[in-house]
Amino acid sequence: MRIDVLSLFPGFIAESAALGVVGRAAGRGLVAVKAWNPRDHASGIHRRVDERPFGGGPGMVMLPEPLEACLAAARADGATGPLIHLSPQGPRFTQAKARALAATPGFLLLCGRYEGIDERFLAAHVDEELSIGDYVLSGGELGAAVVVDAVVRLLEGTLNDADSAVQDSFEDGLLDCPHYTRSETLGTEGVPGVLLSGDHARIARWRRQQALGRTWRRRPDLLARMALSPQDRALLAEFIAGQASGPGRP
Repeated sequence: MRIDVLSLFPGFIAESAALGVVGRAAGRGLVAVKAWNPRDHASGIHRRVDERPFGGGPGMVMLPEPLEACLAAARADGATGPLIHLSPQGPRFTQAKARALAATPGFLLLCGRYEGIDERFLAAHVDEELSIGDYVLSGGELGAAVVVDAVVRLLEGTLNDADSAVQDSFEDGLLDCPHYTRSETLGTEGVPGVLLSGDHARIARWRRQQALGRTWRRRPDLLARMALSPQDRALLAEFIAGQASGPGRP
């Protein structure tokens, strides 16, 4: 897979892409993340990439010409796929969208700065917009890093254990169950007995019930959009009954 990012801060893109899961995937030849700086394609001695907006108002707006030249250079270099603008005005980025992008050969991400990007460039070149949340950042670079990480970790061969991605939160619409590890200081203190039983069927049932229960408590909106099987409804009802009878629980 190839991911191209148009950003005024290519160093940030390169550094974030060299770390952790994304860096490991790049080292294994599974993904190439390339940053393109519009300023490198700006004209004039000052290589200006922004200008005051028509109609007045605070802030500056990114010029279309450097962006168009930058995009053309990326395409000429082999960048393929849709151009995605990181914008709070786009639909919310989801795990389903990450999986859809992971199934493609590649895509481009556009990171805005200042008050935004000239609307004429967006209308002519952007294929879609994505938002990572209902808030405003100083630029699209953090959003781009989020999208890259979420997509790359789904590529086959990126994670050492492929089941890690399958069991993540949101993969089946639910939040993940709680996890416990072999702590030298805590030992098995506080670890649910079922996880120590060695009974894999019971453990799988417990984990599914905990995922359902945790989603019910923390993100009921997710459950409202799901069609639960009779088995899941029974597990959730059992979880809720246990919460109601527990100390300090509603």
